[in-house]
Parts: sequence; C-alpha cells; structure tokens
Amino acid sequence: MKALIIEDETAAAVNLQAILREIAPDVEVLATIETVEESVAWLREREQPDLLFMDIHLADGESFRIFDRVEVNVPVVFTTAYDRYALEAFRVNSIDYLLKPINPADLQRALQKLARLSGGERAAYPERVRTMNAARRERVFLVHVRDKIVPLDRDRIAFFYTANERVTACTFQGEEYPLDRTLESLQAVLPDNDFFRANRQFIVARAAVREIAVWFGSRLSLALTVPTPERIVISKARVPEFKQWLRAVQPAE
Repeated sequence: MKALIIEDETAAAVNLQAILREIAPDVEVLATIETVEESVAWLREREQPDLLFMDIHLADGESFRIFDRVEVNVPVVFTTAYDRYALEAFRVNSIDYLLKPINPADLQRALQKLARLSGGERAAYPERVRTMNAARRERVFLVHVRDKIVPLDRDRIAFFYTANERVTACTFQGEEYPLDRTLESLQAVLPDNDFFRANRQFIVARAAVREIAVWFGSRLSLALTVPTPERIVISKARVPEFKQWLRAVQPAE
C-alpha cells in the first residue's frame, strides 16, 4: 500500500511514519507534504496513492481546501489535535480520523477498517469526504440576540473579529453579533473564495475589502468598507497568498 502524508508538524510526521513502520511495514510513504499548495500540485502531477493521511490545520490553511481544488479519489485518514466541529462531521459521515498524539492502536484500527472495505465501499469513500466537505460550507449562522435566536446569512458578514476570547460577526450594515465559535472553526466552514483569514484577529470577506496599503516591513494594511476595531495587517509571509486570493475568479455557486 502506498500512502501520502500531508502534515506541517515535522515531529508529528516523523512519529506517524515511525508507527507505520512498526505496525504496517507494507505501507510505503511516498512523501511528506506540509502545505495546501504543495499538496494540490503533488496530487495533480502524480498518480494518487492508495491512502492519504491528512492533518486538518496546515501552514497555509485548512486541508479541506485541497478538495476544492483537486479531485481526490482515495480514502483519507484525517489527523487533528482537536476540533470538535470537524470530529462531529467525521463521526456522522463515518470518515476515519486520528487524534494527536497518534496512538498506534488507533492507527491500526483505521488501517484494518480500510482493509475491510469492499470495492464499492472504497469507491464511495472519497464521495463521503466530498459530501462532508460541501456540508461544512455554512450559509446561515444562528446567533443569539437577547432572548432570541436570529439567522444571519454569511453574505451579510463583512468580517469576523476575535478579542478577549470572544468572536464577533460584523455585518456590512454595522451590526455586531457574538458567536460561540472560534475563528479556526469558522475558517473551516467558510468558502475560501469569499473569506480570507487575514491574521489571528480577523477573517475578512472579499466584498468588504476597499483598499490595500503597503505597511511597515513589507506587510499590507487593509481598509474595509466598514469600520474595524483595529487595523488589519497581513504579515509579509501571507502577502503572496492574499494577493492570489484577491485576484482569483469567484466560481458561480
């Protein structure tokens, strides 16, 4: 069996390979890849392996973005430190996942489960992953306003902001709604074409970006169409990704 490891933590990748050598020496690891961009390029240019081990949080974003850009036709075993929203999705869709640090017994059970899949089940496995990925893209958020629950359409949201462990959705109309979510979990359910994780404090909507200024140290400063509680600065390392996102053509839904 040939496998590809998509993991941006060197120690975690080395540990996974060591466990595989111990419990499944017949598994050949073709490569270890650290980013979404590298993963997409690898899968486009080469024959796909028999199995993917995929960390959820990679250096340049959520690994779910890979499925938006390339057809994956093999089973996937996800690895994660802990994301309760993602884990619930895996359970509902019977997708395999491993909690970090990876336990050899858990890995062995996942491999045994995949080995028992019939031809039809193996063929249907990638479709379950794609279905789960599509379901993650939430169009409406339920927010609490006093003693009511109000539906908030994502198209109304200009940006998400976190401060003091509190996340707020801010609309184009200047309304603010508290959310019982983290920016990480929101990033996993928002469409990448429409929203960008600018930094630790902000996720911004494409439609809200009014202008961009060069900031100190080759960083960028964003001005939105609505006021923000603080300046939005994009780090030098993230500038190329942001420019590519801003230039990208939005596909029709």
